[in-house]
Amino acid sequence: MTRIRIGSRGSMLALAQSNWVKHQLEAHYPQAQVDLTIIKTSGDQFVDQPIAAIGGKGVFTKEIEDALLRNDIDIAVHSMKDLPTEMVQGLTIAAVPPREDARDVLVSRDGRKLNDLRSGARVATGSLRRRSQLLHHRGDLVLVPIRGNIDTRLRKLDDGEADALIMAAAGLRRIGREERLTEYLPDEVCVSAVAQGALGIEARGDGAMGELLLFLHDSNTHAEVTAERALLEQLGGGCHVPIGARARVSGDRLAMIAVVAQPDGKSLCRGEISGKASDAVELGRHLAEQLLEDGADKLLASN
Repeated sequence: MTRIRIGSRGSMLALAQSNWVKHQLEAHYPQAQVDLTIIKTSGDQFVDQPIAAIGGKGVFTKEIEDALLRNDIDIAVHSMKDLPTEMVQGLTIAAVPPREDARDVLVSRDGRKLNDLRSGARVATGSLRRRSQLLHHRGDLVLVPIRGNIDTRLRKLDDGEADALIMAAAGLRRIGREERLTEYLPDEVCVSAVAQGALGIEARGDGAMGELLLFLHDSNTHAEVTAERALLEQLGGGCHVPIGARARVSGDRLAMIAVVAQPDGKSLCRGEISGKASDAVELGRHLAEQLLEDGADKLLASN
């Protein structure tokens, strides 16, 4: 009997994602024993500090990847946006399942949409990317920092610590809290994070799990996140720099929009590109170069 050991963070969202993968594996391989191991990461231990202050990308993945390398687990389920663009030696992304809704959303206490919020309304987010784009769109809002899992943030909103939250649609949908959603934010207002809404199933690079996970892999989602991650890598950005990118595959074509911004939202550089989905890496890199030529280099240097 095949045994598959899954490593996951212990948050409600991480467990929802990992249990989804667990159930898919159990349905596809009825004879397999699929176990879930919860692993605490650095990002889970310092919940009151900004992500950039505790190490940026990698704070939600390092301890899980260490467990993979030690052979304590067989696969790890990550939110793809948490994975650094540079992979750990000896590990690989074995499958990228179909993407959830990648958009950011507004969740407001009284049901008001973004453009209906009063001047001076307090909007909470822990993301530099969201903060900068919201301030660029509406400089009269007060952006306040917030950390914690989805339920913690919703509770803080209900307790009056903010008038609204900016969150990922995917997270709300995956934990069954979609009823809290007030408004989806379009690209014109807030371009989502690189690989937002996508899962990355990581395994050791020996290929032992690759065949078993093949049924979970979605080629369109893989092309989208490949283009977005190629752009991020070319720009050299991470949690310290407000960068957004969203690629969409339709048929054999891929279209992508991306932004680079100043934290205060006063300056923002935006670009778009399209081409063959099979050229995802090249499209991502080309759009990054396009943004740099259009002034993103100065914005990156000022961060």
